[in-house]
Amino acid sequence: MTSPHDDVPQTPTWAAPAGSTPPPPPPPVAPGPPAPPPGWGAPQPPAGYGAWGPAGPPPPGVSWRPPAMQPGIIPLRPLGMGEIYDGAFRAVRANPRVMFGLAALVVTVAVTLQSVIQWYVKGIAAGQLTDLSTDVDPSGQMGFADQLGSSFGLLVGAPVTAIATTVLTGLLIVSVSRSVLGQVASVSEVLRSWRVWLVVGFTFLTGLAWVVVLGVLVTAVVLLAVNDQIALAVVVGLLSLLATVLLGVWFSTRTMLVAPALMLEGKKFWPTILRSWRLTRGSFWRLFGIYLLTSVLAGIITQIIVFPATLIAGLFLRDPTATSFGSIVVIGVANIIASTLSTTFLSAVVALLYIDVRMRREGLDVELARAAETTA
Repeated sequence: MTSPHDDVPQTPTWAAPAGSTPPPPPPPVAPGPPAPPPGWGAPQPPAGYGAWGPAGPPPPGVSWRPPAMQPGIIPLRPLGMGEIYDGAFRAVRANPRVMFGLAALVVTVAVTLQSVIQWYVKGIAAGQLTDLSTDVDPSGQMGFADQLGSSFGLLVGAPVTAIATTVLTGLLIVSVSRSVLGQVASVSEVLRSWRVWLVVGFTFLTGLAWVVVLGVLVTAVVLLAVNDQIALAVVVGLLSLLATVLLGVWFSTRTMLVAPALMLEGKKFWPTILRSWRLTRGSFWRLFGIYLLTSVLAGIITQIIVFPATLIAGLFLRDPTATSFGSIVVIGVANIIASTLSTTFLSAVVALLYIDVRMRREGLDVELARAAETTA
């Protein structure tokens, strides 16, 4: 009989030949995946190409972000200085009818009125100053009276261009804000922005405050000088001048975002001013540095245009004092071109600085992206 185990197949054992030493058993082999067919090996990435791309993984603490949405002239994320300048130029190209056409029209009217006022006041003031300038310029060949009269006329006409520039800045901010969303604001739509008069009101109040401050300082210096305290008057005058410059820089930077806030937020006058004041908190040096550099660039552009016009007036028109009617016209045309370029550039930069600060502090980029998707 057979046992139940006899029906189970038995694994055959290997027996060595007689008289020989059996070899050691082979080491166990770990099971692995089946070998791929010939020529089907896994593709190898190029040398130096890691899981994050050619540059390898990002630095520690840096997370990967998808590209920012850009429906218009800037990407909807916090901006660098170069992106702000690039956005300012893009704003001009996106809507040249407003950024150049309307700007040139407003500046032309303002400079024309200023030139007329300068010419008229210069004729009156020069006659009054002739007797006073006899000691300095007895023969009148230096044109001292004409130069003083022209400078006085330019000072009288300065508020005209100041108001026009303020209005233009507010209107251009509207166009830039639409260009951020990829939209184009028409001239009629920009001109209907009545909130620009709030910007004019704030500029007027600011100017009035500065007149009061300077009036108090000048009065103090004059009273000291009249009372024979000359040394003290000089010291007070120099310290007052330094304090005024520092105060002007600080106040101008802290109120830089008032104009775009008044134009774009649609809120009441004083709450908007306080809000824009708070927006600049913590961003003072960045705003000051970018605006200072922008102002220097705008000043260079202005001199490149105005200086040759002054030379033409002096050499070809034979008017070294640049006070004749022809000189005023030539220099006025140069001022129109220079003011149009500088005001447009400065307005665009201020508008983009306002948007950048709000994207950094309030997440405005999310709202803008949502608005762009809604209007797309």
